[in-house]
Amino acid sequence: MPDLILGPLLRYTDKTDATIWVETNAACEVEVLVDGTVHRSRTFRIEDHHYALVQIHGLTSDTVYEYSVALDGEKVWPEPNSAFPPSVIRTLGEKEPFRLAFGSCRAAGPPETTLFGKRDESDIDALDALANRMSNEPLEYWPDALLLLGDQIYADEVSPETLEYIRSRRDTKKPPGKEVANFEEYTRLYWESWSDPVIRWLLSTVPSAMIFDDHDVNDDWNTSEAWVERMREKPWWNDRITGGFMSYWIYQHIGNLSPKELDDNELLRRVREAEDAGPLLRDFAYKADRDVSEARWSFHRDFGKSRLIVVDSRAGRILKEGDRRMVDNREWEWVQRQATGDFQHLLIGTSLPLILAPALHHGESWNEAVCAGAWGETAAKIAESIRQAVDLEQWPAFRNSFEDFIELLRSVSAGERGAAPSSITVLSGDVHHTYLAEIDLPAPNSGSRVYQATCSPFRKSMPQFLRSLFRWSWSGAGAFVPRLLARAAGVESTRASWRLTHDEPWFENHVAILTLEGPENTLEIEKAVWKRDEGSRVATLRKIFTHRLSSRELTHDHKR
Repeated sequence: MPDLILGPLLRYTDKTDATIWVETNAACEVEVLVDGTVHRSRTFRIEDHHYALVQIHGLTSDTVYEYSVALDGEKVWPEPNSAFPPSVIRTLGEKEPFRLAFGSCRAAGPPETTLFGKRDESDIDALDALANRMSNEPLEYWPDALLLLGDQIYADEVSPETLEYIRSRRDTKKPPGKEVANFEEYTRLYWESWSDPVIRWLLSTVPSAMIFDDHDVNDDWNTSEAWVERMREKPWWNDRITGGFMSYWIYQHIGNLSPKELDDNELLRRVREAEDAGPLLRDFAYKADRDVSEARWSFHRDFGKSRLIVVDSRAGRILKEGDRRMVDNREWEWVQRQATGDFQHLLIGTSLPLILAPALHHGESWNEAVCAGAWGETAAKIAESIRQAVDLEQWPAFRNSFEDFIELLRSVSAGERGAAPSSITVLSGDVHHTYLAEIDLPAPNSGSRVYQATCSPFRKSMPQFLRSLFRWSWSGAGAFVPRLLARAAGVESTRASWRLTHDEPWFENHVAILTLEGPENTLEIEKAVWKRDEGSRVATLRKIFTHRLSSRELTHDHKR
């Protein structure tokens, strides 16, 4: 009898439609029962794995539906005697407020220990903590959607359990050693990340949108042209990058798409029709790595009168020195089109923060200029080594794209692409600390409040010795030398400025929640903490910061 391996994941919802994703252990018909109606889809096969994305139509807006999943007529979800509330589909509509939870960087696997063998708050999975709290509170307080901004899996830093699995398959003394090598090993990473019962329930009942980042492939993925050329010389690299794109398309990308986009997706149609779509998807994945025009990974979703645009800042880069781009011109034109319209709030998600600490911003801009030859060939080689060693590859290291992004924010704020939104917020992760910065744009603009909200990690706390360095990078003194170096390399000052809305960044495991209610947009940062419950410790969340993004009112709650 077929059974679930992963899922169900509730991926997309709007006023009348939803999609449910599953992985099964055999070919079968997947049935999702919603309000007395069965919605069906056959699984498709990728090598020895079976998946389905069930499209659900004809729902009523602003309605909560419990649902169940059956395989070949046998009910498999919800599981018997589950400790969690029923999985539900909540359709969108006019009801407010709308809550979007977001963040990035979740190292899966068993609990870690500290130097002294005791678990501390750096070990808490903030998504586990969110799910635990949700399971004990009324549904109306739950997030309405979850945005996962990269590094759900770590292909280059696997857990001890996954390492044992890899060792059972091949000799880890040979490259790529203890890192993931191919598609089959990638499927293990997703199983480890999403099979945790708490996370499994969370993803079954909160619609999710996802985008990849560096650790989905490698810590330095697409840092530079030199890095790509070096990696492509390695005999094992093609299997690694192909497996990364294959698994991303299956596990993350197709669930980001709307029903109409799914219906129009030629690759998905061919995958569903193939007896084994492994060779087909493998060919696509190889081409997607070699040619950024092969796929557009960016996507958008609408939440009532507000729009979320999620921009791929990793796979679609143009890396030619002297004209580096975070995304190619075709994809950036798509982003600009999606940002044109009358929105109550505009949210732009990108795994890498647009706005960094001033020291990092100037340092990355300096490095890009020197790598491009501003100080000569020898200095360029040294700068390239620095770039790869310390990951200088955020938006400021792609200066053309950084300035294009700033201009997009300015034009939206100025009402040049439709009515100026009440707020514009860039949502990011990646950098393993959490902060909110307000951005002052070049004139003319309409006064829309513009922010960078960064939440990272869910579970991957920064070592203590690095935290002081990152605090220093936000200070004026910390930025002094990098700013001078950037000027000496010929980097022009950006027309935008920014500042933290609080004293200093946070470095624990967090979840951020945006609450949209009419013209108001409020950001809350919640820290994962331990809570005593009948003699045992349970992961939960504690609010440490609140900021109203579309007004001047500010509230701090710095409980450490």
